[in-house]
Formats: sequence, structure tokens, C-alpha cells
Amino acid sequence: MSLPELSESPMRPSTLHLPQGPWVTVLDCLCEHFPAISRETWLDRMARGRVLDAQGQALDAGYPYRVGMRVHYFREVARETAVPFQETVLHVDEHLLVVDKPHFLSVMPAGEYVQETLLARLSKRFGSHDLVPLHRIDRLTAGLVLFSTNPQSRGRYQALFRQRLIHKTYEAICPALPGQTFPMVLHKRMVPGEPFFLMREEAGEANSETRIEVLERRGDLWRYALFPVTGKKHQLRLHMASLGAGICNDPFYPLLLERSRREADDYARPLKLLARSLSFEDPLSGEARHFESGQHLEW
Repeated sequence: MSLPELSESPMRPSTLHLPQGPWVTVLDCLCEHFPAISRETWLDRMARGRVLDAQGQALDAGYPYRVGMRVHYFREVARETAVPFQETVLHVDEHLLVVDKPHFLSVMPAGEYVQETLLARLSKRFGSHDLVPLHRIDRLTAGLVLFSTNPQSRGRYQALFRQRLIHKTYEAICPALPGQTFPMVLHKRMVPGEPFFLMREEAGEANSETRIEVLERRGDLWRYALFPVTGKKHQLRLHMASLGAGICNDPFYPLLLERSRREADDYARPLKLLARSLSFEDPLSGEARHFESGQHLEW
């Protein structure tokens, strides 16, 4: 099945349920609720039909405020930085879309990236409001991402991830660990760290598990195969760092780079982490499905 391609982006809007407050108009509420966005910006969005009510009707600057009202708005970033790498669609049918994501491209809108995200690009390309990622990988990680294209079957595929029936393989290039025995299985307790976007380990019952094998040895660097059983945020990056072999070019682990360095993408130094393959039994057809990234990590 091939989906039609459209030129206009059908990205889903964000939603705000208007809180209790003294405002006269929806515009007044939005301005106070989002102080980083100017009144002029909201006026411009309203003029372009980018602020809607629950029925999808455009709201103007004089629309009266009502507590609990559901307002939809489209996130926009002025002068959004283009990501100069392209995704590759590996498979598409009436239920699934499988994409090979490049390094530096976010899966979902976040922070300074809205249109320059995998979801936005694919929604525009296929003209679909129904694309939903079934899992995510970090912006700096390359490789396979699985999307649902059909709301009716989405729950069946989401259940595969909840029940750990998706077999994922990653590759990473990291410092050598000649003192360790492989294959090994790591069990760690991971919790939110500081700053808020980091994870850290702590004592206690393990809530993350990764199997690690060595694929290739080249002096001080080795290529590892990583098999995550659980799917904690930054799991593979933290697990390798905990062994003393942080993934090459990782700006977070084991040491957090200063803000200016970690936020300035160096396209010549991608994170050496690749979501290599996905395997599972299709919950609708019973067919064995296997997808493989076409990308390779360079030494």
C-alpha cells in the first residue's frame, strides 16, 4: 500500500483546556498561560487559522474566554533549524510504517524542533493525521522507528511493546572493555537525574535490563550489539557509561558537556548508536516481521 503525498503538513495541534481565571478572551488566557509567546505571535496565529475550538473552527482575537474550553493550537518555532539528513521509508501498509531515521532528527516535536521532526516530515509526506510512533528513539540516535498508520489496529501493535514482544537490536561504538566477559546482561535501577533530562542509577530493585555482546574489536574501540529488554529513557547510553565505555560522541554520559557544546550539533560527530533491527510476530496476520536499518556506524 502506498499513501498519497501532500504538500501541506497535517500535523496534530496541541490542546489546552482553559483553566480558571479572570480573562475576558481566549487570547488573554493564552498570553498569560504561555508568557514566552508574545501577544503579536498569538494574533498572527489566529489570523492564519492556527488556533481552533473543539470543533476545529478558527478562533479570533475577540473570542470570549470560558473555563474548561478546549483550545487547539499549532506549535511553531521561528527560524527553525533545518536538519540536513533524510529519513528512508522501508515499509508501509495499511497498519504500519517503518522508517530509518537519521542522526539529529527528533521523532516527535520538542523544544526548538516542530517541523524538522520525523513525525512532521512523514505527516506532510503522506498527508495523514493518523501517524503515531509506536516507540521512540533519541534525537541523536539513528535507526528504525515503527509508526502506526491505522487507529483501529494501533492498540494491537502498542501491546507488543507493553508485553515486550518486540525484539530490538542496537549497535554502538564505544571504548574497549577487555576486562569484562561477554556476552553479559546488565540489570540496573534507573531514575530521573539532574538536570531533568538526564537519568542516573541508584541502589534498589532493577527496573532496566540490557544484554551486551561484542561484534568487532578495533584497538581502543569496539563495536557492540545491545539488546534492550526494557525501554527506559537513555537506557543504552547510561548502561554503557556505567561500564566505563560511554558511547562515542555522547554529550550526556558519562560526563554532561557544557550547554553551548551539547546544543551545537556537530554533524561530523554523530552519536555512535544505531537502532539496527526490529523483529516481532504480527498481531493481525501472525506473520514473522523483521526490519533492518540500511545505515552503518563509521569508526
